[in-house]
Amino acid sequence: MTPNVASPGPSRRSILASTALATAAVAGGIPLLTACGGGSENKNREGSTSGKDAGRLIPAYVPSTVARPDLPSKNGSADGYTGKVALAALAVSVPDKLGTGAPLKVMSPLWGTPPKGDCAYYEAVDEAAGTKVVWQNQNGVTYADKVGAVLASSSLPDVMVVADWMLVGKIANAVTSKFLDLGPHLAGDKVKKYPNLAAIPSDSWRMSIFGGALRGVPMPAAPASFIVPYYRKDVFDEKGWSVPTSGDAFMTWAKEATSARAKVWACGDMSWITGYMFNLPTKWNVDADGKLRYEKERPEYLESLEWCRKLFAAGVVHPDDRARTGDVTQRFTAGQVLVMTNDMSTWYQKTAEQAKTNPDFRIEGMDLFAAGGGNPTLYASTPAGYWSLIRKDAPKEVVENALAAANFAAAPYGTKERMLVDYGAEGTHYTVEDGVPVKTDKGNAELINAWPMLAAPAAFYAHPDFPDVARKQVEWQQRMGAFTKKTSVYGMNIVEPSRYANLNSQWEQLQIDYVRGNKKMSDVQAAISSWRTSGGDKLRDWYKELLDKNGSGN
Repeated sequence: MTPNVASPGPSRRSILASTALATAAVAGGIPLLTACGGGSENKNREGSTSGKDAGRLIPAYVPSTVARPDLPSKNGSADGYTGKVALAALAVSVPDKLGTGAPLKVMSPLWGTPPKGDCAYYEAVDEAAGTKVVWQNQNGVTYADKVGAVLASSSLPDVMVVADWMLVGKIANAVTSKFLDLGPHLAGDKVKKYPNLAAIPSDSWRMSIFGGALRGVPMPAAPASFIVPYYRKDVFDEKGWSVPTSGDAFMTWAKEATSARAKVWACGDMSWITGYMFNLPTKWNVDADGKLRYEKERPEYLESLEWCRKLFAAGVVHPDDRARTGDVTQRFTAGQVLVMTNDMSTWYQKTAEQAKTNPDFRIEGMDLFAAGGGNPTLYASTPAGYWSLIRKDAPKEVVENALAAANFAAAPYGTKERMLVDYGAEGTHYTVEDGVPVKTDKGNAELINAWPMLAAPAAFYAHPDFPDVARKQVEWQQRMGAFTKKTSVYGMNIVEPSRYANLNSQWEQLQIDYVRGNKKMSDVQAAISSWRTSGGDKLRDWYKELLDKNGSGN
């Protein structure tokens, strides 16, 4: 079965993307968002809910006992299943259809080509779940902008999928004002009507509290979920190259590997992993000296930008990555780029995609390393990174159908429901060869991230057609998890005051321009100073009060 997406989806992977939605939504003084500013109601939506308060809001935890993993979670990794699936013995986790068949409009990001309107996969899952989902699939690359526009309108879909990197400033406040409190339907033992949702870990549900209420159905993530630097192992083996284990070694190799004349470049844009290399905590963290600091004001942040800038300056980054155009994964499979960064799901996707047409193709994950060599210091990913939210004014039937769909999507490994969500219908989307499900061309075309975005079980990897990939994914996370710490705000879903919504709007374009040589270090330093005086120092004080009240996440 294809994996629960234990790491963030492709849009979330970028350290540069966190402000896109806020900028889009705030521009023009959107009435929906400005209405959230000020007043006691907004005050109650700010901050974070933790401890006993959170315990009263989240569902009871009833873990699944369907299947035991071959590779149990270790060091914050996902579980791994590497054995064959006994297709005839799959369990049933949804014995009765909980949906009524009424139309349910779902807006969700999609990376790739959307299936056609008469999608056999959608029809098969709807039939089994008792639902009729009308998918409003949106381009994942520009999804943040679309979400901002929709939240600013007077018409919301029944369900909207959002990611944590979107939830900044006024957008987070919009979430609390526009989407339903799920507590009356799921808190405590109420969730037992939906057993697959009850099996979602409690840490993921705690991350689903927005503004003091349970508002999202989460997609759980393993703490050791990181962006992976992938390399073409087949090419490395052919050339006799060793995998770099330091920043200098990477640069030396990149210069050797790049040949513009042969249309081969060492790498794509490596911005998504440079923070790992320089041991950069994400967002806010209290350091050993007791001081609370934001990631952008740390020297490690500047160092990470500078290293990435050197790659561009050396000419080892593909021109299309410099121009931010096209699909780096296609350049990777074509051999035009030999190292790229992407989320964990790419390991399986590209292996399966290339298996028939390019049998010599080998993709491997490079272990993350400190810039100076040796092991990095990493910071744990949040227990949930995506949520499906139900609009606040949804009628009872819509709510019930949305939760029925989420319960079906969250089916655990080893069940018929999971098999259907991940592989589709036998004979149409996959065939069985030597007891192993193998996707057909139609399966690869239609099974693009849609249903798995509604909800997911506890993080796992399992690929019966490529079990070695599942093993490598889990073992990679276990190795990286050994170097992982938690930040002071780990596990908290924090809604910042809307008055700080524009505070971070400058970073995205500035970072893009700096690493490409279009801005100076003095421009970045000036932006940091401006951030502090424009509200960053006051926001720090706000976070200090929050941590004093709720305690540290680590």
